Amino acid sequence: MNNSPGWASPGSAPSDPDEPVAPEQPEELGQPGDYHCDGTADTAPPNWSKKQPPPSPGWGTPPPHSPQKLQGPWVGSSSTAGGPGWYGIPLPPATKPGVIPLRPLTVGEILEGTFSTIRLHWRTILNISFIVALLSQAVSTLTTGLFLKDTSSLTSNTVGAGISAIGQLFATAMLTIIVSRSVLGRPVSAGDAWRDSRPRLLQLVGMTLAVCLIAMIVIVIGAGPGILLAVSGSTAGGVTLTVLGGFTGMIVAVWLGICLSLATPVLMLEKQGVFASLARSVKLVRGAWWRIFGIQLLGTLITFIITSLITAPFAALGMVIGSGGTQMLPTNGSMPTSWPFLIIIGIGTVVGTALTSPISAGVTALLYMDQRIRREGLDIELARAASEQIKGSGVSSRNS
Repeated sequence: MNNSPGWASPGSAPSDPDEPVAPEQPEELGQPGDYHCDGTADTAPPNWSKKQPPPSPGWGTPPPHSPQKLQGPWVGSSSTAGGPGWYGIPLPPATKPGVIPLRPLTVGEILEGTFSTIRLHWRTILNISFIVALLSQAVSTLTTGLFLKDTSSLTSNTVGAGISAIGQLFATAMLTIIVSRSVLGRPVSAGDAWRDSRPRLLQLVGMTLAVCLIAMIVIVIGAGPGILLAVSGSTAGGVTLTVLGGFTGMIVAVWLGICLSLATPVLMLEKQGVFASLARSVKLVRGAWWRIFGIQLLGTLITFIITSLITAPFAALGMVIGSGGTQMLPTNGSMPTSWPFLIIIGIGTVVGTALTSPISAGVTALLYMDQRIRREGLDIELARAASEQIKGSGVSSRNS
């Protein structure tokens, strides 16, 4: 027999050529196709009693009670472990060795798994995110205070955002390793996360820069015809075309960004190259773009709200102290660049980033695993790994 996992419909052909096949029935019992799945026939076959028992519920036969009364999926669904399955028969709960059940995940389970990971490994996670946020913000603050004090706020903010983004890449790489271990309930330290992620960090930086470059090229291509038209003399038409083209380019860039959003966990966990990781992400996202977009957007909104609530008091305090008092707050839209202001804003940014970066990294990592569970049956491999882990721990405990 073929023992490979998978679904097969009742009455399907044997999986193996060596499996014995039932002998053909005499013609008086009727020809194939005369009978239905529920046991009825167009014409009763000869030698059969007319007093047959009623067919049992099964393929093609409704259950004895109305399906409208069942809660959740009731026909051939295993998506609600522990709930109604075939015709309302309760299914056994899914294996959950770590922070998520090993089955396709809901939005709530992805968020719950993210926060469970943070709660279980809070010391390791906060150490990583805090150190990375502190180092990147220190570089950003020093760069702004020493070299960008006389530039516009847009320039200084852009440079600071770029430095912080590079730091977040390092944090995301290590946090992805932690989430992957948490799925199987395995302990992990900051040193383990660093050793596993360090060989891929340069590739991660290069891949991120490539994605940003692709997005910029798409936007420039969209706005390019309008800019050329405006330069040639048709200002009104050029401006209109530039706005429309730039907006279209931004939509395409967002679409590409979601298609490539799972490339980071692919690079870190599957150990593939940069372009192979990008192509793999596109393959995993295909057919589920809107779902991944919605979950990523929800995770972004959560991190934005938390970050805003944390940094807003620091920003207000920095404006007051950095501007010499409330009566000297700037009214022209510019931001102060004094050292007190930069330091206070930097402290708020470090606190906000340290608390929210694990959320975005966890959502992305669990989305990647969810897509692999849905597409490739990763839950079977994870369950097998969890079982071997339990057996190994049992053997080691007996030996000790």
